[in-house]
Order: sequence, then structure tokens, then C-alpha cells
Amino acid sequence: MASLEGIRCVDELELEHRRVFIRVDFNVPLDKQGQITDDERIVRALPTIQYVASKGAKIVLASHLGRPKGKPTPVYSLEPCGARLSELSNLEVLLPEDSIGDAPKKLIQDLRAGQIVLLENLRFHPGEEKNDETFARALAELCDVYVDDAFGAAHRAHASVHALPLLIRERGMGFLVRDEITSLARLTEKPAKPFVAVLGGAKVTDKIGVIEALLDKCEALCIGGAMANTLLAAQGKDMKSSKIEKDQLALARTLLQKARNKDVEVLLPTDVVVAESVDATEGRTANVGSVPDGTMALDIGPESVKQFAQQLSGAKTIFWNGPMGLFENPAFNKGTFGLARAIAEAEAFSVVGGGDSAAAVRAAGEEVASKIGFISTGGGASLELLEGKKLPGIEALRTNRD
Repeated sequence: MASLEGIRCVDELELEHRRVFIRVDFNVPLDKQGQITDDERIVRALPTIQYVASKGAKIVLASHLGRPKGKPTPVYSLEPCGARLSELSNLEVLLPEDSIGDAPKKLIQDLRAGQIVLLENLRFHPGEEKNDETFARALAELCDVYVDDAFGAAHRAHASVHALPLLIRERGMGFLVRDEITSLARLTEKPAKPFVAVLGGAKVTDKIGVIEALLDKCEALCIGGAMANTLLAAQGKDMKSSKIEKDQLALARTLLQKARNKDVEVLLPTDVVVAESVDATEGRTANVGSVPDGTMALDIGPESVKQFAQQLSGAKTIFWNGPMGLFENPAFNKGTFGLARAIAEAEAFSVVGGGDSAAAVRAAGEEVASKIGFISTGGGASLELLEGKKLPGIEALRTNRD
């Protein structure tokens, strides 16, 4: 588990009248018209941005968006993010045509109070994902201080989160990164017992590491989503047309045996909501032992929701990553939303691990989201931290390594 040893927070850095580079995570979802459909990541960056602004610094923000594959791609421009940030912060946001070179240098040099420079998409340059030091040095020319507040990118050894901070002596973390690490530490460092984890999503293979790590910490695992299909199939259930990792059935049996050996209870769905297609407008409930021919499991059923909720009601610590089904389709969102409500109602410290899980909690309603202990902005980063891995973006912030 990453500790904060040797990492300064933004409120410990010398910021006044200095050029402060803040690596943010504005990798937000966009619709086909290029409009932001969920601005949560921008909202969560505001406390650090506003603090730095209050200290009279020149603010330089940088982020990636999507997968432009190392070349300028208009559909992945950060312009919509700049517009939304300006609305939320009441600050003027300037967007140069590039992230390095004369264009951003000139804007940063002329910055006035109440203005921000948001660099264009870092991934328009192949050097970003290659962790290229030449690209990092070009970014370093734009700043005096480095602050990482992009937890969602902290597990990537990319130039703006790894190579760049190692070039800037005055560096540290933003408030969001600090909150992410301290909240996740409550799951790994003597969590209050019982500790129950809820895992969903598509693939068992995506969660092997975190499952094995949780088996050493949890009393129970509740597993839904498509990954539950593979585990059920490993137990001999015929899941018919359901999505299954057929080449991972032996691994699934091994994981279930490891859980038994460690006395960790694994709860799998006893009923599922099935349909002939992911585009179906309604589904029907079936027992996992009698899934109808030609149908696939697209959500956990009401009995499974009840069983999972009962397990969660007695927990003191809860971690949730991965939806229980195809929650984007209203016909198959009851399992995911039911679990979200159960977690919100439990008298436990709860953490929801980024990505689809965070989106599902917010889709379940503000009254649900407000009762969750902490909603992470980083799905992959939070899982790797729980596995005990060191995150490149966090390790690069430690000044005790200089």
C-alpha cells in the first residue's frame, strides 16, 4: 500500500508568483456531439485548483482525454473541458493549440490573476504514453512547481505523471490524490471487521490480483456482473448464451478453492435477469440453475440483491468495484442500483472504486452517492493500490528519493 512518506501536499509547497503545473484527470466521457456527459472528474479537481489560485500562482493544467494515439485528433480536444472548468470555477480558461512549445509559453508568461492555461491533450504527442524524457523536459520548461492531482492516471508510467515530476524539485500531490490514498489505506491497513468486498464487471482475469489480495483481508466477497457467469460456470452451471471466459474456468475453480481455504465466504448470484440481447427493453428473472436456452444473464436477480444486501448490512468496511450488470440499459440496472442502495444504508466505511462503479452510484441518485464514504476517481489505480502495487505517479512524488 502506498504511504504518504516523503510526499508533500500542495498546501506545503511554495506557490506564490510561481508557475504551477497541475496534472489533472479530465478524461471525461463525451457524447457524439462532443458534450461532457459526466463532469465529476472536473468537479473533484476544483479544490486544488482554487487553492493554488488563492496563492497568486500562475496555473498550468494538463490532462489526457481518450485515446488519440499520439497525434492531434480534434474529437479529443480538451476544449469542452476548458469551457466546463470555466463555468465551475468562474475563472478564465485559456487553451493553447499545443501542450509544449512557444504557444503555451507565451500564454503562461502573460497570465493574469483569475486566468488558467489548460494545455491541449497530452496524448496528442507519442512521448506522453512512452514516458519520454524529451517530452517531459519540454513540459518542465512551462513550470516551477509540479502538483499531481490525477489519481486516475497514477498507475501509468507516462511522461506527465512519472518522468516530469522527477525533473521538478518542488513537487507534491493535490488534495484529491491525498484523499484517495488515505481513504484506500483504510481498506488495506487494519480495516474494521467484518470487511466485505463487492466485485462485478466483465472479466475474472481483470480482477485476479485484487481478488487474491482481498482474500487476505475480507470476510466475504459478493460477486456479480459477467465475471460471476464464469464462476458459476466453473461450478457446473449452464449459463447458456451468457458472457463467459471459457478459458478461465480452471482459474475460477482455483480462486474459489483459495477462498474456501482462507474461510472467506464467496456469494454468487442465485438468480439472474436474462434476455435474448443486450439491447432488450425488458428481462425476466431465472434461477442460475435453469437459465433458458438462447438467453444471457445481464443483471443479478432480486433474491441475489437481498442476499448481498444482508451480507453488507453487518459489515464495518465495504469496497465495491464493478457493476452487477448492464446498468446502462434501464432494463438491467436494478441489481447494480440495489447494491448501491444497500452499501449506502450499511453502517460501514465504504469505498467505491472508480470507473463504471462510480458512475453507477451517481446514476442511482444523489441520496445514495452522498452516503458513500469515498468515491474514488481511479478504477485501475485503486485496484492496483489494493493489490499492494506501487503506482509510478505516486512514487515519483517522493522528495526523499532525491
